[in-house]
Amino acid sequence: MTSYAVILSGGSGTRLWPLSRSLRPKQLLPLNGEQTLLQQTATRLLKRVLPANLLTVTHQDHKFEVKGQLAELAPDLVHGVLAEPVARNTLPAIAWAANEIFKHDPEGIVGVFPSDHAIGNEDAFLAAWEAAESGALQGFLTLIGLTPTEPATGYGYIQPGEPLADARISQVTRFVEKPDYHHAKQFVAAGYLWNGGMFVFRASDFMQLLQQLQPQIFEAISAMDARDPAATYQVLPSLSMDYGIAEKAEKVAVVPAEMAWSDLGSWDSIYQHQAKNNAGNLIHGDVLSQDTRDSLLWSTHGLLATLGLSNVAVIQTADATLVCDRSRTEDIKQLVAQVQKTHPHLTETHLTVHRPWGAYTVLEEGPNFKIKRIVVNSGAKLSMQLHNHRAEHWVVVSGTATITNGDRVIVLHENESTYIPKTHRHRLENAGDVPLQMIEVQCGDYVGEDDIVRFEDTYGRCD
Repeated sequence: MTSYAVILSGGSGTRLWPLSRSLRPKQLLPLNGEQTLLQQTATRLLKRVLPANLLTVTHQDHKFEVKGQLAELAPDLVHGVLAEPVARNTLPAIAWAANEIFKHDPEGIVGVFPSDHAIGNEDAFLAAWEAAESGALQGFLTLIGLTPTEPATGYGYIQPGEPLADARISQVTRFVEKPDYHHAKQFVAAGYLWNGGMFVFRASDFMQLLQQLQPQIFEAISAMDARDPAATYQVLPSLSMDYGIAEKAEKVAVVPAEMAWSDLGSWDSIYQHQAKNNAGNLIHGDVLSQDTRDSLLWSTHGLLATLGLSNVAVIQTADATLVCDRSRTEDIKQLVAQVQKTHPHLTETHLTVHRPWGAYTVLEEGPNFKIKRIVVNSGAKLSMQLHNHRAEHWVVVSGTATITNGDRVIVLHENESTYIPKTHRHRLENAGDVPLQMIEVQCGDYVGEDDIVRFEDTYGRCD
């Protein structure tokens, strides 16, 4: 038996706005330590699978960031990244990864895990995963169920039934959608488990279930060219693994686990699962608080100062600040919907935008101009490109820049500059051993990020 793991790295994490944005969602953020949630998940899974046996399914918009974060852990992980052209919920994502495994190892045992969960007791998680594999070997679609710590209304529930021969595993009697508080209390008292979206199965068994229960998805995925999934994804339905397979299959089992689990789905969830000071405050970043208690105070940019507050969440970023009652953080999704209508860019990206070659930060922007700080990683280079509506002035702050400007190739050092005229083909490269930092001033009648024509790109972003 060979073990495989699949990480689901989708979702936008809107309830963690303004820190989480659609182009940098919560799984790509370090919310509870030095590593991002994605990196924590991969590190955990690598304790039981080889890097070559770990696949990650993400959205096309996040592909390069996901690859970059995984490469910091193990270079082989980047080869297992599958990028969906459009989001189609969890079942198509799982089906794609499972089919890739099935094609070369039908008997492989596959574990599927979300990328954005925090697990405090990794030994308990690994033991539950091992037990779930035992259920998969018996032909069961096996879930890892979480022992509830409260009558939560934000999770689905699983009712365990008769135990299997392996007493660690029980057959599933039924699944329950997210309940109200009254029913949640009854479920917890009756021994129900939270459904954390973790599945373990034999690859061949899953493909058989997919063919039986969702033949449209089975046929499309089986015929899909993994190098160009766009046409296939356009015809796939948006369907969850729970609704499409788990709730309809006959042989479904569950392994209960107590592993200090949290989906970190809201700011209050983050507050509950991290250390607080003597005043009951969770503090992150440059924060000064007086007479403030039981609050979450989080700053990624500048000083955050509070006075005379209680039970609030204050999250400050470079371009947006959220202040709300800590008990209302589950409702932020509705607030973000309003922000999307009035300030859509504030729900999509930060002032600092990560790219496969490094990052840029918008320092100031106005009519007909934009000023950026650009950081290019050692050995990286941007695409060969041109802009139809703007010219650019580049100043090297530190490091060495190799610049293609029209027909010329020049090398610039600290405090040297060049001018890129409108419609000139140009390219920026860092051939040095340290990061290259530059200031870019854009001038023109339009300075939007979509004014770019690429001719050659290391990262496959040409049209």
